[in-house]
Amino acid sequence: MVKVLLERDIKGEHVGEMIRLLRNLRVMAMQQLGYISGETLHAVDDPNHYLVISNWESLEDWENWLHNPERKKLQDKLDSYMQAPTKIRIFTY
Repeated sequence: MVKVLLERDIKGEHVGEMIRLLRNLRVMAMQQLGYISGETLHAVDDPNHYLVISNWESLEDWENWLHNPERKKLQDKLDSYMQAPTKIRIFTY
């Protein structure tokens, strides 16, 4: 199993659109082979800083999702609302 952490910093005026896109990504991810669970958090001291944590059965399952064309389309939209690129870190037990 792998745990994937994605950190995103949103431009302030786009928080609503970002939340909508993050929800769409979650719905899509839930339908992917190997997806176990996920959650989206925002920092208490910075409401524009989001952390998405997802659990996958394998690194291969995560990478298949990462390279999914539909996911990439949503990620491109997200990127246009962000101050910096998404930071991705992958952990295992």
